[in-house]
Amino acid sequence: MSSCLDAARPETAQAETTRFRPAIHFTARDTWLNDPNGLVFHNGLYHLFFQNNPHGSVWGNMSWGHATSRDLLHWTEHPVAIACDEAEDIYSGSVVVDHGNTSGFGTADAPALVAIYTSAYKAASQHSGTQAQSLAYSTDAGMTWKKYDGNPVLSRHSPHFRDPKVFRYQGDQGACWVMVAVEAQHQKVVFYRSDDLKSWVFLSDFGPANADAGEWECPDLFPLPVDGDPDNIKWVLIVNVNPGAVAGGSGGQYFIGSFDGIRFCPDAGSLAAPAGVSALGDSAAAATALQQCLWLDWGRDCYASVSFSDAPDGRRIIIGWMNNWDYANQLPTAPWRSSMTIAREVRLTANSGSARLIQQPVLAGGCAGADLPAAKDHVNADPFELEHSAFRLPDAVPGSAHIIEAEILPGSAERIEFRLFGNVDGSAGTVLSYNAAAAVLLLDRRRSGSTGFHEKFASAESAPLVLEDGLLKLQIVVDHCSVEVFAQGGKVVLTDLIFPEVGNRGNWLSAGNGSARILKLTTSTLT
Repeated sequence: MSSCLDAARPETAQAETTRFRPAIHFTARDTWLNDPNGLVFHNGLYHLFFQNNPHGSVWGNMSWGHATSRDLLHWTEHPVAIACDEAEDIYSGSVVVDHGNTSGFGTADAPALVAIYTSAYKAASQHSGTQAQSLAYSTDAGMTWKKYDGNPVLSRHSPHFRDPKVFRYQGDQGACWVMVAVEAQHQKVVFYRSDDLKSWVFLSDFGPANADAGEWECPDLFPLPVDGDPDNIKWVLIVNVNPGAVAGGSGGQYFIGSFDGIRFCPDAGSLAAPAGVSALGDSAAAATALQQCLWLDWGRDCYASVSFSDAPDGRRIIIGWMNNWDYANQLPTAPWRSSMTIAREVRLTANSGSARLIQQPVLAGGCAGADLPAAKDHVNADPFELEHSAFRLPDAVPGSAHIIEAEILPGSAERIEFRLFGNVDGSAGTVLSYNAAAAVLLLDRRRSGSTGFHEKFASAESAPLVLEDGLLKLQIVVDHCSVEVFAQGGKVVLTDLIFPEVGNRGNWLSAGNGSARILKLTTSTLT
């Protein structure tokens, strides 16, 4: 890893793994990717920068890859945006549009895009062994980048100070830039302010709290109205943790609270255990406390979720890395490895006196919850009773993602079950089920196909789920190597990777030990 400049690009993907490449999720053409970085909307384009190894399919040579999209479903990959070199790797960070030209990198009429990223310094640097925050800027709408000569702009002389998310804050004292970063191994979020993106002043810190057994990474902080009420604004602080997430390994937690331009104060309803989960000596108690934390996703494969700057109409849209550090380097694809989650619009809703996030997939024209004008093979079943036999859904279609929407009254059924990418005799497939007695949603990939590439991959993930007026609501996004479940309008989300066997394309819905009323069942495909 002493040089990022002279390694050869890998060869074209092998035919046996191309069937796993997603239809509507971003993957690099033939290299490794991890955390989304620098998400920004500018001049009609969504820009996705991302942690990228330009020279291989495992982690290393960290640089910023780059892709753009107009609809968040179809992406164009561009050359590496910010490359590592002999002195530094380019770790995670964010991008802002410097509309006021506070940095002086652009002009008032043509503002620069400014990337704030973590320099992970190597032995060749005078800052060797530390991580600090640096700048790069673009004056051609994000297509090419120049590193700032005055880097780094912020150092704590720490080996684990990283992942800056920067946003414009308007307070009583005027506007400024606010940076949210982490001291990863101290489980702390640190806050700084700046007038020009170059000089930074410490404000406060937050943590440890809730899930704090692993490193804290990739924070984000943003305001949202509760149920659309502009007079009831709460702040959402996302903190990703690895390891120590609710499903094991990597995951994203969040806190709801207030931010006054200096410090973040969590609401009491956001805190599961005042001392933090890792302080609990009893493993059963720690597991219970983890269940009480607020999780972006209860599955195994949603990490490093961060939001777009300057998204249209003031919407808040996030994307995560669809993988888990437990087995990330061993996924059975070559030479490309890893993908992003579907883009998700997030909102806040009131829940038993507290506020909670809801997430909805962005599947049409950059809008969550919109009709799917590009959808094909749309099937809409009339309401019916389901008992004894399984109801056959349309098969998975090569080259397409499969969208399933359902509203179900479980009735006397003990279990509602979707079997996805299954075979005819039922011996294989990914199973999504709802247990009415336990009020639990379960996503089980232990018989999903290829699972033996890592001992921790075969797993079943669960989430508590309370019916509303007795109704189970599901939106399921099934792509070639993933299942993303948005339940109860996005109040509960589960994401898992899967690698189905060749020929297993069947999908079924069944009700176990009783009957259920299917009020809505639609399926469609997206390419």
